[in-house]
Amino acid sequence: MSPSPTHPIVIATRESRLALWQAEHVKALLEARGYSVQLLGMTTKGDQILDKSLSKVGGKGLFVKELEVALEEGRAHIAVHSLKDVPMELPEGFALACVMEREDPRDAFVSPRYENLDALPQGAVVGTSSLRRQVLLQALRPDLKIEPLRGNLDTRLRKLDEGHYDAIVLAAAGLKRLGLEARIRTTFEPNAMLPAAGQGALGIEVRSDRQDLIDALAPLAHQTTWLTVAAERAVSRAMGGSCSMPLAAHGTFTQGVLQLDAAWGDPEDKAPLVRAQASAPVTTLAQAEALGDAIAQRLRAGGARGATPA
Repeated sequence: MSPSPTHPIVIATRESRLALWQAEHVKALLEARGYSVQLLGMTTKGDQILDKSLSKVGGKGLFVKELEVALEEGRAHIAVHSLKDVPMELPEGFALACVMEREDPRDAFVSPRYENLDALPQGAVVGTSSLRRQVLLQALRPDLKIEPLRGNLDTRLRKLDEGHYDAIVLAAAGLKRLGLEARIRTTFEPNAMLPAAGQGALGIEVRSDRQDLIDALAPLAHQTTWLTVAAERAVSRAMGGSCSMPLAAHGTFTQGVLQLDAAWGDPEDKAPLVRAQASAPVTTLAQAEALGDAIAQRLRAGGARGATPA
């Protein structure tokens, strides 16, 4: 049944404050185009399991599975995701219908006492459960003690304020979207802390047979962002497809040329950081993905170890 004012589009969303902001943002854009829209709030396994790192309990796909079930059962029609949480391979029958314009893709240094990473004392405790951030922090400051940090954005900030950490590293996009930009002491430049594939971008997932919804979402898409994140995600897919790999990939467009940078590190700190870079004119998703595949080959040639897809 096609969306219309009498047949509302139902958005499946996690119930964290950031996820609800993202869903409300999409809701407002669709309503401005004349659609009736409702939200279906849900709690995912990724929100429930807070005592283990994501890499040990199934990866970031735990944040999207329940939303996909709601789409499959018809309880919802679209799901709004932080794209860096979306597995590189979607289940059969699902499609990424839209990638929206990206917010700031960089990582943010957050601390109540210290201005930046260099200001931290020897052995300071930094919170993150991202293997990517862990290996990049290890490369910048091998003396730091990296401790796990799970929970939604508000929970992470509360744990910092309670004194469990000297600093934490968060996505700048989430802080900005929730009006918490003042908590950012400094923003890491990508050459120091390379972002995750898709970081800062929103993706909208639908059942692949819902062409009516794909058409309705088309005006919300941002083509430059879509091409960029397609290249970034292709690096991860070629390395094994895991969202929980210690892998960074970040692209920038300049006059039709996409430059793609990637880095892989060893969480056990037994191997040096491997970096790769390439650029090419990109106008199609196939070209973007080919550039990502080429970068993955360079990472492997440099000693990076990929994952075996499940």
